[in-house]
Formats: sequence, C-alpha cells, structure tokens
Amino acid sequence: MTRAAKWLLSAGALLFIGLLASHDLGEVWALLARAGWGLVLVAAFHLLPLALDALAIAVLFLGGAPLVNLTGALLGRWIGESTNSLLPAGQIGGPVLMARYLVQRGMPLAEAAATITVSTTLQAVAQIAFALIGVALFVAQASHVALATDRLVAVIAGAVLVLQVGGFYFFQRRGLFGKVLRTATRLAHKRDWSGLVSRADAIDLAIEAAYARGWAVSASFLASLVGWIAGTGEVYLIAVLLGFPIDWRNALLLESLGQAIRGAAFAIPGALGVQEGGYLLLAPLVGLPNDAALALSLAKRARELLLGIPGLLYWHVDASRRLSV
Repeated sequence: MTRAAKWLLSAGALLFIGLLASHDLGEVWALLARAGWGLVLVAAFHLLPLALDALAIAVLFLGGAPLVNLTGALLGRWIGESTNSLLPAGQIGGPVLMARYLVQRGMPLAEAAATITVSTTLQAVAQIAFALIGVALFVAQASHVALATDRLVAVIAGAVLVLQVGGFYFFQRRGLFGKVLRTATRLAHKRDWSGLVSRADAIDLAIEAAYARGWAVSASFLASLVGWIAGTGEVYLIAVLLGFPIDWRNALLLESLGQAIRGAAFAIPGALGVQEGGYLLLAPLVGLPNDAALALSLAKRARELLLGIPGLLYWHVDASRRLSV
C-alpha cells in the first residue's frame, strides 16, 4: 500500500469512527439486530445487479455468444467487486484482477484489458445517468425538505464523477496505456521496456476496436444502467428489514445519490466513512432518522462482507490452484 493510500484509509477510518461515536450505537445495533438473518437475503439479492454487471462485461467479448462467457465474467466481476470493497486498493485493484482472471481463462491480454477498461468506463457513465435520475427526484422534493448543504453535496459529487469519467475516457481514446509506458520508459533510463510498450499499444488498439462495436457498447451501457437501478431494491429491502419502510422512489433517490457520493470518494478504500456520511446527509430527504440511515449503511457493509469474503477466498484458492499446476 502506498503512503497516500495509507493516509486516505486512515482519514476514512477516522471519519467512520467519528460518525459512529456521534450517534446512539445502542439504537443502531438494535436496528441491525432487527434485520438479523434478513441481511443474508440482502446479500442474495445483490447477485442480481452483480449478474447484470457481468453481462455488461460479457457483451464486449470478441466472438462467441455473450451468455456462453457469462460465467467467467460473473466470477471475474465477483472477484473485482470483492477487492474494491474490502481491500485497500482504491478502485484500481478490482479491474486489474478482473482482467487478470479473464487472461487466466484464455483471453488475450490486450482484449481482456480493453474489455475491462471499456466496461468500467461504461459502468461509470451509467452511474452518472443513474445519479441524474436521483438528482431529478432530489429537485422534485427539494422545495420542501432539502437543505442547501444537501444540494451542494449532490452537485459536487455529480461534478466530480463527470470529471473522473470524462478524463478517463479522454485519455483512453488517446492511447492511455502506451503513453504511460513510454513515460515510464523514459524515467527508467537504462531499462528496456519495449516489450511492455508493445503490449500497451496492443491494449490501446483493442480499446479502440471495442468502442467501434457500437451495438456492444450500447448493450454494455444499458446492462450497467439496469444494474444500478436494480440496486435500488437493496436499499428498499434493507429499509423494510430495519423497520423503516420507504417507497421505491425514495429508495432510488437514496441509492443513486448515495452511490454518486461514494463514487466521488473513489480514492478512499471502500469509501469508508464517506458512504456513511452521505446517507446521513440524504436521510432527511426520505424521512429516515439518522440512526436508521447509519444502520442502513452498515447493513450495506455487512452485505459487502457476506459476498466479499467468499469472493476473496475464491480468488486466493483459484490463484493457488493455478500456481500449483
């Protein structure tokens, strides 16, 4: 872990602890206890958006029917999401492991890297679209419940997301990987990285080829958007289990803006503390008390553990098995 990552993780942990300490933990734990084994149902429900995200990856594969490749995409996506949620690798570790997983299953490196790069970008674009739906709902309710602070947070989170994704896409279309390796080669002086530069150029060409497949790009974007919308059901289900049911519209508002805030904090591992703060800011919009909003965020953390730990174990076992062959 880099020094910057350690500082960001520490800052997130301090924010997380501070938010917990500033609320009635007894009440928060009581709400989570009320949900009980229902959190397993929440984890099971999350398999739906996970499968849709995997489909968004699979439709970008070159050759073969997407459904034939869906199992590999699903397992790779599971590993990637588990890594992003539980390991201090920011949002970079997950895509790297997804690409590596596809390579281990016979996909050429350039195609695997291009597929994951393009699908990750399209998922982020779909997240922006999802956030805009939430903003529309937010504006519709803002006249009588919103605070100026809430509006500012929503606007800032959306703007940061747009800048992140726009910048990533811009550099992708201008040979991102090749330029990075050439810069590294110049800095390394005596080291010969010509082979790596050739691979990076191949990845850049594969990315251009992927974006040229319009139908696949459109299908990937739609699958990602439907996946984000399906995630609304998770918030709806958790709220019911906590004893504070909300309607579907409010669940979508919470999920879309909550994910936008979390996405804007991509550099902090697991958006630790930021996710909790986001739900606390948004809670008044849907009539949730602060303790329930904090419990909702912790229920999502529990779901990440329930799916993420097995995902990391699968990755470890699979990697060990391949090393022993």
